[in-house]
Amino acid sequence: MDIGALLTSAGINIAICVVLLSLYSILRKQPSNVSVYFMRRLISEPIKHSDPFHFERLVPSASWIVRAWQATNEEILAAGGVDALVFLRIVVFSIRVFIIAAAICVFLLLPVNYYGQEMQHKQIHSESLEVFTIGNVKEGSKWFWTHCLALYVISCSACVLLHFEYKNITKMRLAHITGSPVNPSHFTVLVRSIPCSQNHSYSKSVEDFFSTYYPASYVSHQMVYRAGRVDKLMKDAEKMYRMLKTIESQTKKSYMPCCLCGKSTHSFEALNNDAESVEIKTSSDELQPSQREKKDVEKIYRKLKTIETQKKMSSTPGCLCGGIMHYFKMLKKEAESVECKTSSDRSQPSQTDKERPAAFVFFRTRYAAIVAAQVLQSSNPMLWVTQLAPEPNDVYWSNLSIPYKQIWLRKIATLLGAIVFMFVFLAPVTFVQGLTQLDQLRQTFPFLKGILKQKFMNQLVTGYLPSVILMLFMYAVPPTMMLFSTIEGNVSHSERKKSAGIKVLYFTIWNVFFVNVLSGSIIRQLSVFSSFRDIPTQLAKAVPTQATFFTTYVLTSGWASLSFEVIQLFPLLCNGFRRFILRRQEEPCSNHALTFPHHTEIPRLLLFGLLGFTCSIMAPLILPFLLVYFFLAFLVYRNQILNVYVPKYESGGQFWPVVHNTTIFSLVLTQVIALGVFGIKRSPVASGFTIPLIFLTLLFNEYCRQRFSPVFKRSPAQVLIEMDKQDENWGRAEEIYKLLRTAYCQFPLLSLDLSTSQELSMAGNSGQNKDEGSSKDQESHNPDLNEIKLLS
Repeated sequence: MDIGALLTSAGINIAICVVLLSLYSILRKQPSNVSVYFMRRLISEPIKHSDPFHFERLVPSASWIVRAWQATNEEILAAGGVDALVFLRIVVFSIRVFIIAAAICVFLLLPVNYYGQEMQHKQIHSESLEVFTIGNVKEGSKWFWTHCLALYVISCSACVLLHFEYKNITKMRLAHITGSPVNPSHFTVLVRSIPCSQNHSYSKSVEDFFSTYYPASYVSHQMVYRAGRVDKLMKDAEKMYRMLKTIESQTKKSYMPCCLCGKSTHSFEALNNDAESVEIKTSSDELQPSQREKKDVEKIYRKLKTIETQKKMSSTPGCLCGGIMHYFKMLKKEAESVECKTSSDRSQPSQTDKERPAAFVFFRTRYAAIVAAQVLQSSNPMLWVTQLAPEPNDVYWSNLSIPYKQIWLRKIATLLGAIVFMFVFLAPVTFVQGLTQLDQLRQTFPFLKGILKQKFMNQLVTGYLPSVILMLFMYAVPPTMMLFSTIEGNVSHSERKKSAGIKVLYFTIWNVFFVNVLSGSIIRQLSVFSSFRDIPTQLAKAVPTQATFFTTYVLTSGWASLSFEVIQLFPLLCNGFRRFILRRQEEPCSNHALTFPHHTEIPRLLLFGLLGFTCSIMAPLILPFLLVYFFLAFLVYRNQILNVYVPKYESGGQFWPVVHNTTIFSLVLTQVIALGVFGIKRSPVASGFTIPLIFLTLLFNEYCRQRFSPVFKRSPAQVLIEMDKQDENWGRAEEIYKLLRTAYCQFPLLSLDLSTSQELSMAGNSGQNKDEGSSKDQESHNPDLNEIKLLS
């Protein structure tokens, strides 16, 4: 590939970026798109929707760039939480380290590479990109000390900046733990694999176990129930409520005369109250509603009753008496609308059948919870498995019903599935690399010889098309890895997203970097790794030649992807369909808000960091394009965090150790490749100085692992005990206990009706063992138990 093909790819991507960013600056000004580009602000603060039309709405502007640049860290923290701030620190770290790398490599190494051999140079636009790589330096050259010096500067700068970021993010995480409001997850332990007993239920087993072994700190617990049909019903009821609310808002002023008296009425008739409106009973026993059907009807009824209560339509007169009639009418009696009795006796499901072998156990102090979560509870490690509970909004309820004994099998199965998917992906990557080699392309497809003779088509096929095809194939990777992470059995959304992000990271590093570097036929790719001793030599030969493809990949997957990120194409199309096709003008609720896609964006940043490090001394021409990407990412992601994405849970920057380890891996890989290049180029001095650098980098990583990493795995007891003492001094114990009682609600819609008047008994008798009568009394105060009993 020559400079002309690279400029062609750059020109196409620059045009795409300019068009999409200009279009975004216009679309964000339209009131109909406020739910697409200002969802976070729409939820947190009121936004005017009826601004008069003015010409400035149709003129592109850079005001959003100015606002994103001027936003402070405090605003970012308030808008997106610690996770958003840590993510932006990754971008800032990349900008800083690659500014240093670009300064030394572009101004020092690029001239050395260009004049590395005595040859007749062409004009710049006709030069091959290989003359700007380290491969153009002749063997035994005395100028390899410049590459070794640049490698030392880049490695030392990266380590210093990594230490600085690791230290600050650790402080930020501790400040988040101590300074945030009371978090129920700090007092809660998730218990799984509860042993089954024929004499009593899971709930009674949990109470007996923790009352016996944690008598002074155990408060209460909440069981996990089978909720597949319940969750589906709640979603259906919520959709019904929103649909009816939309109908009411659209027909609120659309009065039409009554056919009998000429007065005004709505376009919907009142619901009748007799048996014809809702037919539930049947004459035959086999058509009587089952227990699940009764639950469904009960919840539908409660939701409809909530709607009519909110809308206050029960007291409006009908159209015959001259009033305005709404389209809802108050149901007289619950017994008339929902028949809960059946003619035949049916066996009620037992409490054990409803419960699952998992529970949330609440403790009096944070320290007691952390001790219970980290201690082995039984001599059988597969029973009474404990861990700190995730935040209430972070719980992935559907996976709590998975038996704990299946978890290790699921992880092995998903690992094998990910490996198979990784090798299947070799086919499109090989096809993409075939496009970059014109000779093989002409031999494989003879009918393309005439097309490829045209200069522009030649540059388009070799410079732009391969990276576009690879990027399109890569869009299938995150959903697949998210599915694998769900099958694994993760009990929280943050763990699921972190697991998916790690899988995406490994997948992209393997397929985008290693497979492209060692490209050719699949047989050749597999044979390359038959001898591990040859890997540094193979990488040293292949990386400089593939640096041109990586540069075009940064342009396509980096610049263009940021433009599509800011314009939010899919939510924009959905919003247009909802408003102009379905004619629904109301704004979507917070359930439709998007969360930040850490599992896709962090792997992309780390991949570009890997490409930047490995190509910095091999092919420095990639560094300016990378810097443009990171600067644009800084502005785009700040804008999205401030306006679009809504944080629903907080992990406290748990993904930073993954970022640190990946960066260390990138540095060591760069040094190994450089060692192989210096060996091929017969530069013993540069090779000798590179070997100590590898050991120093690994030593630095071990220091960071010992110094900072434990804070991200366990909370310090000193901090937790001080927080417990502070709560005790301020008299916040009762407030915390009430918060714990309603925090982990598996059926939140029903709990609003059933748990408003219940109080948590927190007297000093909890330090003693509870008898069976007190146990039953406590179960009667459990909101989820009451819900199940009401619907039975």
